[in-house]
This record gives sequence, structure tokens and C-alpha cells, in this order.
Amino acid sequence: MQTKTLIAFLLFISHLAYSQKPNNGYNYHIKRASSEIKVDGKPEEKAWKDAIAAKDFFQVLPMDTSFAAVKTEVKLCYDEKNIYVLFVNHDTINGPSMVESMRRDFMFSKNDNDLLFLDTFNDLTTGFSFGSNARGGQWDGLMSNGSRIDVSWDNKWESEVSYSDEVWYWEAAIPFKTIRYKNDILSWGINFSRNDLKSTEKSSWAPIPRQFPTASLAYTGNLVWDTPPPKPGLNVSLIPYINVGRAKNHEDGLNPEFTKNIGFDAKVGLTSSLNLDLTVNPDFSQVDVDVQVTNLDRFELFFPERRQFFLENGDIFNNFGYNGIRPFFSRRIGLDAPIYYGGKLSGKINQNWRVGAMSIQSGENSENAPGSFYNVFSVQRQVFKRSYINAIFVNRDRVGQNPEEIENPVSDFNRTVGLEFNLASEDNQWQGKTFFIKTFSPVQLEDNTILAGNIQRNTRHLRSEIQIESVGKGVQANEVGYVQRQDYLLINPRIEYLFFPKSGPILSHGPGLMIRQYLSRANQKTFEYLHFLDYGITFKDRSELRIWTARDYVKLQSSFDPTNFSGAEIEANTEHRWRAYGFNFDSKPQSLFTYAFSSRMGGYYAQGNRLRLEAEMGYRFQPYVAILMRANYNRIAFGENSLLPESLKNSEHNIWLVGPRLDVTLSNKLFFTNFLQYNQQDNNVNLNARLQWRYKPASDLFIVYTDNYFANDFRVRNRAFVFKFTHWWNV
Repeated sequence: MQTKTLIAFLLFISHLAYSQKPNNGYNYHIKRASSEIKVDGKPEEKAWKDAIAAKDFFQVLPMDTSFAAVKTEVKLCYDEKNIYVLFVNHDTINGPSMVESMRRDFMFSKNDNDLLFLDTFNDLTTGFSFGSNARGGQWDGLMSNGSRIDVSWDNKWESEVSYSDEVWYWEAAIPFKTIRYKNDILSWGINFSRNDLKSTEKSSWAPIPRQFPTASLAYTGNLVWDTPPPKPGLNVSLIPYINVGRAKNHEDGLNPEFTKNIGFDAKVGLTSSLNLDLTVNPDFSQVDVDVQVTNLDRFELFFPERRQFFLENGDIFNNFGYNGIRPFFSRRIGLDAPIYYGGKLSGKINQNWRVGAMSIQSGENSENAPGSFYNVFSVQRQVFKRSYINAIFVNRDRVGQNPEEIENPVSDFNRTVGLEFNLASEDNQWQGKTFFIKTFSPVQLEDNTILAGNIQRNTRHLRSEIQIESVGKGVQANEVGYVQRQDYLLINPRIEYLFFPKSGPILSHGPGLMIRQYLSRANQKTFEYLHFLDYGITFKDRSELRIWTARDYVKLQSSFDPTNFSGAEIEANTEHRWRAYGFNFDSKPQSLFTYAFSSRMGGYYAQGNRLRLEAEMGYRFQPYVAILMRANYNRIAFGENSLLPESLKNSEHNIWLVGPRLDVTLSNKLFFTNFLQYNQQDNNVNLNARLQWRYKPASDLFIVYTDNYFANDFRVRNRAFVFKFTHWWNV
């Protein structure tokens, strides 16, 4: 019986994976440019007159049942160095195009924009995205998992925009050295997308069901080459930086300090699809400040990776597992200790095999603990059409003399091995994964394994999913990766259904239900659950409303401060139940003035009450200035509950997080950002002003001023002035 069940399951998976590529009949035949092309946003060259036009775009939003109302044409050609792209965007409604500003990596939903998606290996899983908004703000990103885009990636390419009252053009040159591809492949996956806010229409060249993003590589057409793409030749890039500044720590009463940092990254194209990255003393985002959030959860927050060294092919390391279970997370490295140097080999070996190998040496941290040596290895084997098997090995060895163990140069270690199967049907309607992880550390605890999986079905009306996790009590992965909980079994089904009215202002509406149940592996008793019911409404002008109600139960597995700043903790093994409800609303994105509101009202730990109010308001003086104001307020009140420590009984806590932001873009190469973050929970006020000049593609000059104050009395904590220069040099 088990054998028959297994055979039936494999046949089912094979049927999903081998279904025909939906848009295999959409072909664009790219030709060599018949003349030189100057990238100025003005398609006056003979090469553009001779190029084939991709047209007759399909509507994706608000509905995917017709051709697009706004007319778009795209042309491509190439020479020995570049792929050239031209979008011709016709307008059907008078008035200026809608943009926030000309800043890089803009928010897709709030800008009129063009996007290009390239699946250079034709694997329907990985690729590159390039784009621009209607005033020349550039967008670029690495694609993984079929539709995910990491816009932190940055590389050398150029583009310009020109416009009139009835049409705007986007013209770009993408060097072959910027992307990765196999020399002998004559067909790439490709699609073009346009977002037109004035008509509230999103469209694409190859049709895409509305439940999927236009970035879905499963629905690309084919870019057909007349001859194999040119070889990129010698492909070596050096990216040095210098970072100097002056900083003073007022909180500790230290004297002003002159800071200086020099380092570099290097990229060596071993083949057109395999890359070697090197780094020496990488910059840990001294010019970037993470957006703060109020954290009232029991778990730590994670922020995105921005360091050049970790970005290319970063998904092969960082995407293993789920958000709450990661055997490797790159921002763990260098978080509390400097990175001396590192090397990474990653990319495609052939059509089916993809590899990644990384080694990094870090130094002592602020507490003079010995440095660490990190090794990460990952390999992917594509199976069927869009699915793959992934294996990973993560190792951290503490290197150097530990004062307590002088004779032992390696004082401790943390190691993880994992195996994952990632399923994606060719029409993208079935997705899922299952993985196994085992950890090793000096304290050898029993039951140090993780087994988890999910399966998801997406159609126009119905989305359903079930996820199951089993995590042992001896799992030790948080020194290089992240595991939220230990010793549990999770059962997490979700279902959503959409109705589409034939008339009226509502585009779609429908309910959703999620049940998240955590059980102890020892006795199968529930120690935490969340039952969540919501109803969402999407209007034809793209505004959205969602109302929800939830029921929670938590038996604390460890002590917890419910304010995350008072220091008073509720004891472990105490039980807590509450109900809550709230709503979210986002205004239509095509207005100059946009706004969003959300709320949460109801119970909290120890029979307390919590009110959360959050608002965001933005106004844009197109295309040069965008003003955004965010405010988050939490009120937590406790009564005379026996589970509370004395300092929290009969107490009330008001927690504010306020963050006004000003973006000024004088051009698509000169940006000024000024924002203030008042975080009452961390007792900190942060003022950050940054000027960025992109004097050449992927080369920047930054001037940054940062102030930090105590939120309770506005005394200065520390301040710094930083000058950073980085240059991308192709050897």
C-alpha cells in the first residue's frame, strides 16, 4: 500500500512539473543592431527602425481577460557589448505620468513604469530584472524562486527616458558582462511589463493570470537569438571603496574619533555563467540606515542584506528553508565582528547544476572574543522543468586562542547540513517545498533535526496551502542561521477565496482563514495557536480594504517582556489567551496624496489590552520631491494579574514610533534623503541626512550626517559625519 501511494504521488508530481510552458508560443526574434545606438531616450537611430516590435500587450490588472487598453511597444537589438531595449509607452489619458521621484529601485505600485524580465538560462526560476519609471528612476534586481526580486543587487548598465504629452520612451543598454548566461543557448525566457497608474492598468507582453506577479518566470515568452549571444570576454570588475568620517560618542563621554575604512570587492567571470566574488574588509552599510519598527514580538527582527559580496546568487544560500527556519542568513556574519576577507564561487555549471561555495574570515568582536571562520556550500540540481533539489552545508569555527582554553585554538563550532526539494509546476499553480536539516554543536543535544514542508495551490478564485514543521529540542542553528522555536510540531493550513463582481466599484472580494497550531513533540499538546479570519476588498481604483479578527493562545516556552523595553518579564510556562480584531486600508496609488491606515484592538498577555494604530501619508511633487510620514502608536495596559511581575501590574505603556522622510531627486543620478526616526521603545531619536551622486553606472559618492538622541530628554547619544566613495572599474 505504501509503495502504491508513493508511486501515485510521484506520478502526480511528474504531471505537475512536466506540463507545457504556458507562453511557449510567444517568440521575440532579436537581431543585431543595424547602426550604432546612443542611449538618450530618443529612438532616432536606424537600428530602432529596423528592429521588430513586440506589441498587443495583455491586461493583467484589473482583469486578465482582454488586451491592454493602453498601447505599449517594445524593441530589442544587440551588438558585441550590449543588449539594447526600447519601450514605447502611449498614453490614453491626458496629464503627467505618475511617479514618486527619480530614486533608484522605486516602489512598483506607486509609479508608472516599465520592467524587463530575463530568464537567461531558460530554467523558469532564476533571472534578472531591469526597468525604469516614467521619469528615469532606475530599477534592477536579481530574480530567484520563479518571481522573487532582490533589488539590493546593483550592477553596471545605463538608461534614459524622454517624454511628451502622448508618449514616453525608455531606452537602455545592458552589457553582456552585467548578466550571466550560457554561451550556447539560443533561447532565453523574456517578458515585458508596464504599470500605468492613470488607467489603473498593469499589462504584459506574454499573458499572465492576475493572481501572479508580472515577474513570474513561469509565464515568460521566448527571446530567440539568430546566432549565439556574444561571449562577454574578459570579465573582471574591481569595486574599491574608501569611507572616512568623524564620530563622537557623547553617551560614553568619549573624545571625537576620526574613522577611516578602505576595502574592495572584486567580481571575476570565470565563465559567462560562473562567477568568483572576492571581498576585503567589506563595508557594512555605513551609509544605509535600517528603517526601525516597533517590535512587540518574542523574536528578533531581520533586515535585508546590502553588501555587494553577498548579493549575487545569494538565494542559493539564503532561501533554504522558511523565514522562521534558516540554516544560513548572511547578515549574521559581520554583525558583531569585522570581516577581514572572503571568497565566493557561484553560478551555473550547466543547464541542470548550480553551485555556491563561500569562505569568510572575521575578526574579534567588541568583547574581544576570538574571530570565526565560515564555510558555506550549496548545490542545486534542477529536476523536471521548474523544480530543484538543493543541498547545503554551513560551518562556523571559532578561530583563535580562547583565554580559558589556551591549548585549543578552535574553541567551538556550529554546523548545519540540509537537503531540500523545491516544487514549482510549470503553470505556477502548484508550489511547495520540503526539507530536512540537522545541526551539530559542542553541546551535543538529542533530537537535533528539522523536517518541514508545504504545498500550495493558486488559481484565479482559490488559494489554499498547508504547511507542517517538526523541529527538535536540540537544534542549534542561530549562530549562522535562524530558528525561531525549538521542540515543536506546527500545523498551518490557509485558504482564501475571491469573488469578482461583474459591475460596480469593487474589483474582487472574499474571505480568508488561517489556523496556526503549535504542539509539543513530546505529548502532542497545543502550547500556542492563532486562528485568523479576514475579509478583503480590492477596488477598481486599486485601493484595498481588509478587516480581520483573531484568537490567540500562548503558553510561554521562555520568560518574556511584553513591552520589550521595561526589563520586567512574565515567567515561562504561564498561559495567556486573548481575542483581537482590526482593519487595514491602502488608498489608490495614482493620487499625488496617498495614505494608509491600520489598526489592532483587543487583548494581550496576562489579560492585558493592546491598541495599535498605524498611519502612513505621502505627498509627491513630481518628479523631484516625495514626502512620507509614518506613525505607529501602541498602548499596552495591564491590570492586577497574578502572572505579571510587580512592576507591570496596574501599568500603562504608550509606545510611539514616528518616521517622517523627505526624498529629493534632482535627477536620476543625484539623490538627497533626509529622515527622522523617533523610537520610544528603544529610547532613541535618529536623524539621517544622505546625499548620493551616481557619477557613473554603479559608482557613487555619498555624504552622510547622522545624529542619535535619547528619546526621553533629547540628550545627544552620538553623531557622525561620513564620506564614502566607491567606483566600479571593469578591467
